[in-house]
Parts: sequence; C-alpha cells; structure tokens
Amino acid sequence: MSPLLIGLLVFAVTLLVLATGLPIAFGLGAVALLFMVWFDGWHSVAFVPETIFAGLNDFTLVSIPMFVIMGAAVASSRAGSDLYEALARWLHRIPGSLVISNIGACALFSALTGSSPATCAAIGKMGIPEMRRRGYDADLATGAIAAGGTLGILIPPSITLILYGIASETSIGRLFIAGIIPGLMLTGLFMLWAWFISWKRGTRLIDRDRVYSLKEKWELMPRLLPFIAVIVGVVYALYGGIATPSEAAGVGAMLCLVMVVLIYRVWRPADLWLIFRDSLRESGMLMLIIGTSILFGYMMSSLLVTQTVAEAIAAMDVNRWVILLAINVMLLLAGCFLPPAAIILMTTPILMPVITAAGFDPIWFGIILTINMELGLITPPVGLNLFVINGIVPDVRLPTILKGALPFMLCMVLAIVALCVFPELATWLPAKVMG
Repeated sequence: MSPLLIGLLVFAVTLLVLATGLPIAFGLGAVALLFMVWFDGWHSVAFVPETIFAGLNDFTLVSIPMFVIMGAAVASSRAGSDLYEALARWLHRIPGSLVISNIGACALFSALTGSSPATCAAIGKMGIPEMRRRGYDADLATGAIAAGGTLGILIPPSITLILYGIASETSIGRLFIAGIIPGLMLTGLFMLWAWFISWKRGTRLIDRDRVYSLKEKWELMPRLLPFIAVIVGVVYALYGGIATPSEAAGVGAMLCLVMVVLIYRVWRPADLWLIFRDSLRESGMLMLIIGTSILFGYMMSSLLVTQTVAEAIAAMDVNRWVILLAINVMLLLAGCFLPPAAIILMTTPILMPVITAAGFDPIWFGIILTINMELGLITPPVGLNLFVINGIVPDVRLPTILKGALPFMLCMVLAIVALCVFPELATWLPAKVMG
C-alpha cells in the first residue's frame, strides 16, 4: 500500500474513532498503535514509551500548566464581570456600546484565561441577559459572545500558540508578538461590525439616557488594572528577553493567585482547591493530547506518510497561494470536528515542510492557522462555543446563535485575507522587537 493511501486510511480511521466520543488523547494513541502494529509488527510497540517521554521531556511545556492556573484563578473571581461593567460604563453612549463592551471584555478576559469556553461562560452569563434586557436582538448578543470568546487563542499569552511553537519548533516569544496586531485587528473588526449592525437596526437601549459620572467610570478600575498589568508584564518579560516562557508563566500564575486572594477574597481552602483541581484536570488533558499526538506524528513519519504528502504538495505545479488556500480549507473542515490542540499537534508536522518549501514564514503561518482554529470554535457541527452559549441561554435556539456568529466568521476570513495581502501585520512587530 502506498504512503498516500495509508495517509487517507489513517485520516478516515481517526475521524471514525474520534466520532465515537472517545477522548482525543486516547483516540490518537489508539490509532497510532493500530497502524504501527499493522504495518511494522508488534516490535514497534517498544518505541511507544520512549517516543511519548521524548515528546514530553521539554521544559517549555511547564508553561502550559502555569498559564492554565493563571486562567483558572481569574475565572474563579468576579474579574470578568467587573471588566464587562467597566467597559460598558465607558462606552455607554456609542451605538452598539454594550456589544462592543462585551467584545472588549472577551478580548481582555480571554487573554488572561486563554480558554474560549471559560470566556464565553464568564462574560456570557452576565453579558447576554443584560444585552437582551436593554434591547439588543438575541442573535447579535449571543453571536458576539461566541465570537469574542475565540480571541483568547490568538491574543497572547496563548496556549494554542505555545502548542504550535512546540510542534513547529519555532520561537514562542516571536509567536506571541506576532499575535498582537492580528488579535487587535480582529477585535476591531468585531467591534466595527457590532457598531454597524446596531446602527443599521436602530437599536434603542432602554437606558440610553443614563449618564455615568467620572467617579462611576473609574471606581472599578483599581480592581482591573492589576490583572491588565500582569498581561503586560508577562508579555514584556517574554519579549524583553528577561524570562523564558516557563518562567514568565510561573510568575504570572503566582501573581494572579495573589491578586484573586487580595482583591476578590478568594482565599478559602475550598475555593483554592477548585482552582488547582480544574487546572490539574485541564493540564493533564493537554499533556496527554501532546504525548499521544507526538506518537501519532511518529507513526505518520515512520510510515512515510508525512514525507510523501509534503513531497506531493511541493511537486504540484500550482501557485503557492493555491496551496495555502487548500491548506486553509482543510484546516477549516478539520476545525468543524476537532478542537484546536488536536488539529495543531496532528497537522503541523505534516504542514511545516510544505509551508517552508512554498516560501512562507512559519511564524506568519502560525497566526493564519490560529485564526482558522478560531473559526472552528464557532462552526457547526462541533463548534464548542456555540454549545456553551446555548447552555447559558437555552431559550435561544442554536440556529439563532449561528446566525449571529456568521458575520463574525466573515470577519475572521477577512482577517486571513488581510494577513495574506499584508503579511507584515504578523511579521513586522516580531522583527522590530526581537530582530
């Protein structure tokens, strides 16, 4: 059997196994073992422990549980609600102000937590009922939160970018810097659409005549500025060469824990136990996925699937942008069924030779790939954020949420096009800061 046929068979079997609901880590591991034994015999099982251990024996991976703890600490407090309320007071008189406030709160909160579902839940539980109460349509209210929650995997610090950096062996610091301008651009596009559609629909808020005093606008800021300072500090430590990703993540996690204790009085042992329990659960899941995906990549490489696919694509007599379009379509389809971590760790070893052979910058491509992952989070049939929102407001039907999210999906496609036309949006800042 040729390597290309083996690759197609692996793809089909993987989709079938994951469609059964088996956890991703176990599904990838089972598929890898199946094909290793099938084509290389039982002796290949001896390489499994060594391969998984070698993949996890990377000090950079320490940053993942640290960033997870950082996010869990913030998510356990009222930081999301305060952030949303503060932005709503400052932007109250602008058309679509409440939607814009929610998108801004999602961007900042998701940057702190790095988790799209957590952001949707934290901001959505307060923001969606409030937007609907004040006169916004259900589709816009739910679609804005579903899309806004995806921003955390692009705006640094981002666990998704860490995984891509590990899988592609590129600088995590450069990836973080590269995500800043596209992340702000995408947030701006979301806000612009919210303003436009609110103005076009003539949405009139029930409290449109309310005027917040300067004191009311500033009273929540002392609680929020320390958390924003943590983001700035972590990013500066990484970009300034002061600390490695693991060191910066450790300091950020400790500072967030201290702040939720001092500012929000989350100090009871039961509260702290929930933070560490949830962090351990998510970190363990991510580590298992990383380990088994590395085994999956080893299986694909040992059966020459990766090399053959890369050579076949590189040998295609087509424009490199056609290759990139095909890759984007593939990533979008994969994002409809699989979470970002699984897609990145499964596809990056295959795509990197293709990307470099086509002359694309791996850092730039990491941002393109991440925006594709954002699209997958709000694309049916397995758009995770859509179901999180539906769980928050069960009276709003899933098609209504999808209708509201669709324009934000188009904003993401527009961002990908802008990055293709102007790659400097992702490459200029890393080159300026790090040389």
